[in-house]
Amino acid sequence: MQSTHGTTPHEIVERALELSRADGCIVIADEESSANLRWAGNALTTNGVARSRTLTVIATVDGAEGTASGVVSREAVTAAELESLVRAAEAAARDAGPAEDAQPLVAGGRVDAAFTAAPAETDIGVFADFAPALGEAFARSRDGGRLLYGFARHELTSTYLGTSTGLRLRHDQPTGTVEFNAKTSDLAASAWAGAATRDFRDVDAAALQEEVARRLEWGKRRIDLPAGRYETLLPPSAVADLMVYLSWSMGGRDAAEGRTVFSRPGGGTRLGEQLTPLPLTLRSDPAESGLGAASFVIAHSSGGDQSTFDNGQPLAATDWIRDGRLTNLLTTRHSAGLTGLPLSPAVDNLVLESADQGSSPTLEEMVARTERGLLLTCLWYIREVDPATLLLTGLTRDGVYLVEGGEVVGAVNNFRFNESPVDLLGRITEVGRTERCLPREWGDWFTRAAMPPVRVADFNMSSVSQAS
Repeated sequence: MQSTHGTTPHEIVERALELSRADGCIVIADEESSANLRWAGNALTTNGVARSRTLTVIATVDGAEGTASGVVSREAVTAAELESLVRAAEAAARDAGPAEDAQPLVAGGRVDAAFTAAPAETDIGVFADFAPALGEAFARSRDGGRLLYGFARHELTSTYLGTSTGLRLRHDQPTGTVEFNAKTSDLAASAWAGAATRDFRDVDAAALQEEVARRLEWGKRRIDLPAGRYETLLPPSAVADLMVYLSWSMGGRDAAEGRTVFSRPGGGTRLGEQLTPLPLTLRSDPAESGLGAASFVIAHSSGGDQSTFDNGQPLAATDWIRDGRLTNLLTTRHSAGLTGLPLSPAVDNLVLESADQGSSPTLEEMVARTERGLLLTCLWYIREVDPATLLLTGLTRDGVYLVEGGEVVGAVNNFRFNESPVDLLGRITEVGRTERCLPREWGDWFTRAAMPPVRVADFNMSSVSQAS
């Protein structure tokens, strides 16, 4: 099957490599298809499908002072436009100084059997089971006097990576998200629930609708609370947003150079240090069931904790924290060489779990054993305040509830919070059952997460927020 631009992705990768006159060349073709549904006021408003191609050429040029690189990406590239793209990448490399992260391109020899196959595609049919269930959710919302808003999106990206060293690798990445936002008929209150999925076969629209309906029911009683420190139950979505930011902040070079919360006072990193007394493990694995991600580095640019020179580098299961102890930090081949740390590239998923998963409670069971505390829905507008402690600030959203005597007794006002996820790890007093979830704040960039609900002592609600 031909691509939407008349040339198959593997052919355009091969042709770009043939056209290259640089000392080294990496070509990445991303073929993306997407389908979406949107709804408002208990009715479907739009649906659509889209296709796109992005081609990235990375040229490397050797010189007396080192190797320079040039990166150029363009969308909807046709065969006739290919040579100009390759030449532009080569010109960018010649105009650049030596790349600090320069390394030999990853050795060849690995050829994916599916490299020459047509790109995978999604279409509106991915919602075949979800759409009728959504219609039933609309009916239940109308009957209950509620308004249901939200959207569902499914993307399938086929990435073809070829290098002048002979690598020919391919990865197909499905990504699906769905968000329900229910409002009272007067729009005075709202509740949110979301899910991440690979194919929408495991999305339970009825359960999502029931969850937001239950939360709106809780909110019929309004209670004002002041700022302060509260025992707080964080659901998996809120935990995911904090842990994703923590994982993004685990750069090994920055830690070794004394710039982050993972720097050891006096020099070096905190590798090996116990961050929490609980047997918590934070890990990533390309082969994680339900959260599968690329098994090799795909880097369209260099910066932070990724390097274009590492394209094609194999990825493996990695423990970032094991049994509460910091075990790895993010490194490229360049930063690993600079710091002496193990090579630990980023993997596009994240799992937090306790060693005793078999006996871990559900969030409902944790609520039932709460004498007095807050139950959050989700966090948003998260920003970093201090990298030395990884202090974050942000707001609660779409429902904060007061729990007394094991029952939710009403909705309280929103808060601004100030918390460090690293410090928070040390204050968790109970860990629930890990489940796949959708980070609310970071869902546009990171969807493959599985987190437990947690109970945190003295969660810092620093001020009352007027946000709704």
